Amino acid sequence: MSADAVVIGAGVSGLTTAVCLAEAGMRVRVDTDRFPGATTSAAAGAMWDPYLAEPSEAVERWSRTTLSELVALSVGEDTGIRIVEGTQESRIPCAMPGWSGLVGGRPCTPEELRRGFVAGWHYRAPLVDMPRYLHYLARRLAKEGGSIRRHRYDTVEETRREAPVVVNCSGTGARALADDPSVEAVRGQLVVVENPGIESFFCDGTPGADELTYIYPHARTVVLGGTSDRGNWSLSPDEEEARRIIARCAAVEPLISGARILEQRVGLRPARTRIRLTEEHHGDRLLVHNYGHGGAGLTLSWGCAREVAERIRRVIAATT
Repeated sequence: MSADAVVIGAGVSGLTTAVCLAEAGMRVRVDTDRFPGATTSAAAGAMWDPYLAEPSEAVERWSRTTLSELVALSVGEDTGIRIVEGTQESRIPCAMPGWSGLVGGRPCTPEELRRGFVAGWHYRAPLVDMPRYLHYLARRLAKEGGSIRRHRYDTVEETRREAPVVVNCSGTGARALADDPSVEAVRGQLVVVENPGIESFFCDGTPGADELTYIYPHARTVVLGGTSDRGNWSLSPDEEEARRIIARCAAVEPLISGARILEQRVGLRPARTRIRLTEEHHGDRLLVHNYGHGGAGLTLSWGCAREVAERIRRVIAATT
């Protein structure tokens, strides 16, 4: 396929960007060294949650856009998205996050708090089965004539002849691809177990906590997490880490202790001090960077993708 735009990366940022461009009428191809089911996005938890991302003003805007999109998609049976109630709780006193009002947040009553927690808030938010959701995005892209190709680039310069527009959504791969040493891997591991009857989510929101603890229930499974190991590039599951994750989650929700383990997932969050959403003009060629979302890739996906599409639209309009 002769492409108007090539998107590098088939994670949630890349696929969402590709969908936005294809639905705007562009011929789009996604080039990726890993198909969607093998990306970091497929290994994510995942809930809408503006998680440690900057710049804050843009993150708030992108998060709002994505929340609206995910809520709208949650009515579909094949998207993997459900609106779920639950709590985020802290072991020390702390205020509700600024975004809590977007999801109907309210302070927890003392009766709602888990043992050992002294503050928390209750809200409803999109919970996403990421393998299913990525499959949905790939189908949506294909419906618009877009395609996904297994292909690896070592530098963005190699894309020069691929298409007049290239969007770099390569995640941690941007460290080498865009020669950006500010990109770091933050390794995340989670455990998937059979759902023993859990219906509400839980997340430990203690400021400065050394470990991540979250329980995300889907219809038949529960995703348990997690880890946040900066600078660790290993994609191999750590059995001892998996035992610690289960133990932490079972201490919060005893039903977890007897649940059958189904799988472990490991992904590398693409951390950067600030998300990079910038454009470069090289003659008649446009390169747009969209990476560095850390653990908020899902939460920012539609907002960033819509902005990328609008930037490209403006550039094309100005040159025709």
